[in-house]
This record gives sequence, structure tokens and C-alpha cells, in this order.
Amino acid sequence: MTNGRCAEEELRLHSTALETPSHVTSSFSSPSDPADGAPRTPKRVLVLHYSQSGQLGSVAEQIVAPLRADPSIQVHEEVLRPLDAFPFPWPFLRFFDAFPETAHMKPPPLAPLSLTGEEDFDLVILPYQVWFLAPSQPITAFLKQPVAARLLKGKPVVTVIACRNMWLLAHEKLKGMLDDVGARLIDNVVLTDPGPTLATFFTTPAWLIWGRKRGFWGMPDAGLSTGQIASTVRFGRALRDALHNDLERGTQPLLAGLGAVQANARLLISEKAGTRSFYLWGKLIMAAGGPGAWPRKPLLLLYVLFLLALIVTVVPVSLSLQALLRPFLRGWLTKMTAQFECPSGSATDRSHLYDD
Repeated sequence: MTNGRCAEEELRLHSTALETPSHVTSSFSSPSDPADGAPRTPKRVLVLHYSQSGQLGSVAEQIVAPLRADPSIQVHEEVLRPLDAFPFPWPFLRFFDAFPETAHMKPPPLAPLSLTGEEDFDLVILPYQVWFLAPSQPITAFLKQPVAARLLKGKPVVTVIACRNMWLLAHEKLKGMLDDVGARLIDNVVLTDPGPTLATFFTTPAWLIWGRKRGFWGMPDAGLSTGQIASTVRFGRALRDALHNDLERGTQPLLAGLGAVQANARLLISEKAGTRSFYLWGKLIMAAGGPGAWPRKPLLLLYVLFLLALIVTVVPVSLSLQALLRPFLRGWLTKMTAQFECPSGSATDRSHLYDD
């Protein structure tokens, strides 16, 4: 269940026309305005993303498919491309060599975009990955470009996260960058690896560094399931209908009641510890040289050992302490869960309108 402010927002949303089931089919009507028969101006949607493994690209395609199929909606997809492409799978040290600049949000430049910033869009969809508890470098690089402010200022933005399981603080950083360019975060969708937390500490690096997505030692496959990816089409259908009703111009979330996000506030303490270590060690490693510099390599190896110790000590201890103190932390956890699930919420009462 959604709590606090998100619950109030969903209640207000359900008093709007979106609650009426007839709007679910209205998107298949003619793009002409039924009031006077005049053609309606097509809605324009911008999709910006960067995907290494292709998983996030598949999620974006599912969400965008209903919009592409609608003749009254024009979709522009912009794939972000770093000037120096990141490899996939990553070489071992190259993978960890990316964390200092990621944690300090100092990404390398992107290749020129096909957009100038003068274009006008009604809605922006921004899928992104989480790297080292921060937004991926290509997304950060885009949002720090002047063109981002011109494209996103005043525009409603739907963010879509696909990650292992820790995304809370990364999203706070992304929200800060959206605020800096004057964008309006109207919805957030989060998809996380369904495997057990401890298992994903092994399966995710195996996928990223060795390209092994299939599970091993009795552990599940890494990444999202095919069912998770396929089910995201419901968000595209809801966005399509919201655009037909001009709801993107309002202040209410468009994806409330669709189970867009479930926050696990119990991971917040672990995220804060990890973020702090990434920042401090990243500062030390950057002082030894730029990405790829040889003096960074011994420090990176030392940090890998430190990170392993952090994973096997801080994370289990933190979760165990929270389990013991849960009766005393219940109020805090409820408050944090509600905060991180905003604006879209975890309720599913409208899902039946858009699921297959």
C-alpha cells in the first residue's frame, strides 16, 4: 500500500477523468478533436536513454511501443552515446575504474545529440541505470549539458529505473539534476532484480564483468525477468491515454495505481554507507590520475578488497539490526517508504485497466 503524500495524490488522481474506464479505449479514436472536428496537434514525446547490456533498452521499447503505435503521438528516441564508449562486458579493472567519476558525478562528454534544444516536447521519458549508487555517467553527462535545460525546462518527466536493488539515493541525485534544469518529475517507475539480495552481489558482477547472465551455484539469473520487462507495456498504455486527455499538463502522476515502484527503505542505511565510501575512495583515486591512469590501479585493487569487506559486514549487520529494531523503526521505515515511492506509488488498483 502507498502511504502519506503519495496516497493523497493517488486519491486526488482517482477523482479525475482518468478513473473512467472509457478513457482506456479513447486512445484508439481519431486524432481529430471530437468537440469541433478540427485535427488535434500531435503530442510529442522525447525518450532519452543509455543501455549497456540492452536490458534498459528493452524496457524502454516496451513502454514506448503503445505511443509509437498511436497516430496522434510522435516519438523521438535519443540514444546517448559517450565519445569514448563504455565496454560490455566490462574488463575487471575498467569496471571499478568507473566508480570515482560516477560517485563524484564527473562524467566524460557525450557524442553530439541530434537535438539542438529548441525542440518542444509534451512529455519526456528518461530511463536510466544506477552505477555505484548514482545515475549512470551518460545520463549525468546529458543532464549537465546546457541543451538539457533547454529541452527539459518546465517539461513533465517520467523516469524509469532498471537496477539490481539499490536505487534510493541515486534517484535523489537525479531529482536534484532535474530540479537544476527546471524539469517536473511527474512519475517514477522502478524495476529491480527479483533475486535474493545476497545472491545479486554475485550474479550482477558476473553479468557485468564476464557477461554471464545465467545463474550459477543454485542462484537465479541476473537482471530483470522477461515477465517484468513485458509487463512494463502497461505504463506505455497509461501514458498514451493520459496524453489523449492532456493530463501531462497537470501536476498529478500519470502512473498512479499501476504498481510503478516499491521502495525498500531498509536498504537506505546500507546505501548511505556505500555512497560515503564511494565518495571518499573516489576522491583519493582521482587524485592519483584520470580514468585509466596506472597509479589508480593499486588503489582500485585495494578498494575492491575494502568493498568486499563492506558487503559481507555492513550490509548483513545493518539488515539484522533493523530486523531486531523493526518495532521501533516502523514509523521511520513507513515514512521513508512513502517518500521514496512518490510520486507514482506502489498501489495497483488501476493495473487491471492496462494489463494484458
